Amino acid sequence: MKKETLTKGTKYFLDFMFVGGIVATATLPISLKIIGQFLPRVEEHYKEAVVIYFVLGIAAVVIIRELRKMFQTVLNKNCFVYENVVSLQKMGKWSFFIVLMSLVRTFVYMTMAMGVVILVFTVAGLFSLVLSFVFEEAVGFKEENDLTV
Repeated sequence: MKKETLTKGTKYFLDFMFVGGIVATATLPISLKIIGQFLPRVEEHYKEAVVIYFVLGIAAVVIIRELRKMFQTVLNKNCFVYENVVSLQKMGKWSFFIVLMSLVRTFVYMTMAMGVVILVFTVAGLFSLVLSFVFEEAVGFKEENDLTV
């Protein structure tokens, strides 16, 4: 697979996820009413579910926005910039916020899927923060190298 095809495909996928996340979050009151017809626990906790999933949706959209910003630097062939360090730090913090909100949700009602979400976003948060340290070092080396030339 060509690098160009992969990068363009990934860009379009992130764009789709960003718009889809906004639409999904905005339509939560309607979609949760429909889902509640099939899942009684969602119907029982409708108000709480709308609030919790709305907050989770916003957090997910913010993470995707940061990914899109970072990806733009990849497309511009200039990915070792301090803005990416900041984006990775934000993604790590928002991932941990999702974990916290998911833990709050477990007090309303627990599902196996929420356990998976907690695990995935804990790993994503840790990975993002560690990667921000790596990028910070790389940016420092790049800037030092640019001054040498």
